[in-house]
Amino acid sequence: MSSIEFENQTSKDISLDVLQTITKNLTSKEVEFILCENSYIQEINNQFRSKNTPTDVLSFPYEDMPFAPLGSIVISIDFVEEKSKLYNHSFEDELTLLYIHGLLHLLGYDHEVDNGEHRTKEEQLIKQYKLPDSLIVRNT
Repeated sequence: MSSIEFENQTSKDISLDVLQTITKNLTSKEVEFILCENSYIQEINNQFRSKNTPTDVLSFPYEDMPFAPLGSIVISIDFVEEKSKLYNHSFEDELTLLYIHGLLHLLGYDHEVDNGEHRTKEEQLIKQYKLPDSLIVRNT
C-alpha cells in the first residue's frame, strides 16, 4: 500500500487526501514529497540539473528495488501560489497538478522525450480527479 512521506518546509497547512488517493491509484510504493520555498528548490535545481534558478517541481526516481520508495517530489510553494493566482484556480488544484506531474516522472513518463504520453496521462488524471480544465491548457 502506497503512502506519502511528507516534509513541509513551509508554514502552509496542507491536506494530503487527494494526493494520497492519486498516489495509491498509480503505485504501491511510498513517495517522498517535499514542499519548500524557491530558495531551497533553486539549490536542488542547481546541484542536480546545473540550473541556478527556482522551478515549480522536481522529481527524483529511486533505484527500482523491492520495498524501495518510488522517489522524491519537490514542489515550490512560491510557484504554487503564483500560478494559482495567475490562472485563477485554487492553491490545492495547482499543487495537485504539480504533484501529478512529478509523480508521472517518477513512474517513467518524460514529456521532454516522449510522444505526448506524459501530457495525455496528465489530462486523463485531471479529468478523473475533477480538477479544473484550465489546468490542461498549461500542463507540460
